[in-house]
Amino acid sequence: MKATFFYAFTMLKILKKRNGNLLLSIWIPVFLFASIAFAAPKNDLTADIDFTPRLQKAYFEIQKLRLPAARKLIEIERKENPDNAFIQYLDNYADLHYLLIAEDKAAYKNLSSQESKRLDQVAKLSDQSPYKRFLLAEIRLHWAFAKLKYGDQASGSWEIIKAYKLLEENRKKFPDFIPTLKSLGLLHILIGSIPDNYAWVAKIVGLRGNIQNGIRELRTVQQQEPFFKQEAELIDLLIHAYTLKLTPDQQKKIRQWPNEQPDNLLLHFFATTVLMKEGQSEEVLQYLNNAPAGDAYIDFPFLKYLKGEIALQKGQYDGAAAQYLLFQKEYRGFNYVKDTNFKLFMCRWLAGKDAEATAFAKKIGSTGETIIEADQLAERIGKEYLAGKIGAQQKILYKARYAFDGGYLKEATEVLQNVSESTFKIPAEKAEFNYRKARIMHKTGQTVPAIHYFERCLQLSGNTSPGFGASSALQLGYIYLDKKEKQKAASYFKKAMLFKKHEYKNSIDNKARAALTDLGE
Repeated sequence: MKATFFYAFTMLKILKKRNGNLLLSIWIPVFLFASIAFAAPKNDLTADIDFTPRLQKAYFEIQKLRLPAARKLIEIERKENPDNAFIQYLDNYADLHYLLIAEDKAAYKNLSSQESKRLDQVAKLSDQSPYKRFLLAEIRLHWAFAKLKYGDQASGSWEIIKAYKLLEENRKKFPDFIPTLKSLGLLHILIGSIPDNYAWVAKIVGLRGNIQNGIRELRTVQQQEPFFKQEAELIDLLIHAYTLKLTPDQQKKIRQWPNEQPDNLLLHFFATTVLMKEGQSEEVLQYLNNAPAGDAYIDFPFLKYLKGEIALQKGQYDGAAAQYLLFQKEYRGFNYVKDTNFKLFMCRWLAGKDAEATAFAKKIGSTGETIIEADQLAERIGKEYLAGKIGAQQKILYKARYAFDGGYLKEATEVLQNVSESTFKIPAEKAEFNYRKARIMHKTGQTVPAIHYFERCLQLSGNTSPGFGASSALQLGYIYLDKKEKQKAASYFKKAMLFKKHEYKNSIDNKARAALTDLGE
């Protein structure tokens, strides 16, 4: 038992640390939305399963982040049919939304005691019901995400393993029960994302994964389960947004959802975050500005943080600072605290207010936690700045980076137009300059000079800036893939995976590996 626990805990650490917080960045948003959306047929094997119209209404209210209304509906149903297993599931689903958004440690401690009670209630279902193991697995996965969010890694690892085994058992026992593939497909993708040199840990505890196989399972759900189609599409979309590459059709879909469901706060949030990752910040302002709000919805101060991000990208430093400060005032959670102080530092530093910037740099190290990657990065850069390792020349690179990340290409081009590689003295800064220049060139259709700058970045990277080297190799792979030069593309994808110990390794390796699989390598 001790050995099994060691391997389970080690696996969780690999997934969370080596995979660049993959669990928090993908599993949590996916399962804020993915849930049960079907009516179980009434027969002797599903006597305690009834997804009534009232519970369906509650389910959709939860999806919209209208938790007060959802809980009222669930309570009415509980009085009429207290043994209905779907009540336990929806209780859990609503709690998960609250815990992930509010980051309320007191509530987490209190609600954790409900897990075993809910599992016991669902366990009363017949072993011959396909819903028994499915619901048990879903509840365990919900708690895995919550436990990871709140830093309880050991317990979270057990939840993942147990959920995986329940889903595999359900697939073998009920091979025609397609809903199983929704969560199992996701797990197969995430387990398949573990770096090759650590895959043995997952195998020892009985976990098997494959990215392409997991995507096929999700698409089986999309094709064969109309009620699950949107959920499977969302999981597929988020996997591509966070670890692979979004297709044009997926980008179109994420734009459609908020317009089709204007009262769904969660879909406005997803559209904002996914499209921001695609450099469409100006466009997504409409989703932020039109997001539903009011007493009917759970408080969601993170939307103010996102407004701050866009203002920072646009170089509107006072406006960005105002949004970040509003976020800090309303937010009671523990993640993004260091990161927000870092962004406030940036708002002052990039505006030439170095004394004010230093005050925020000092706050980074004394506030918040380092569970998520953004806070880890904030703490590292804050320390480097206070140690005098970040010079004024890097203001140019940060301005170009933020403008490019937001899709403000004209502004990013203007930032770099009067500087060259010789402007920078440190090798890492020279490498970053070439990378930033290349990304802008590539995005604006100037492929030939983009190749030159990416190649120069590769030459300069070495051990000083492996992240930029790996990113350059990945982008060169995409360029040659578009040019139909498959052999050359494959060589760059392989080169991207050779870079070690950088903060983007898992994401870049996953994308390169997926591209090589498509190429038949």
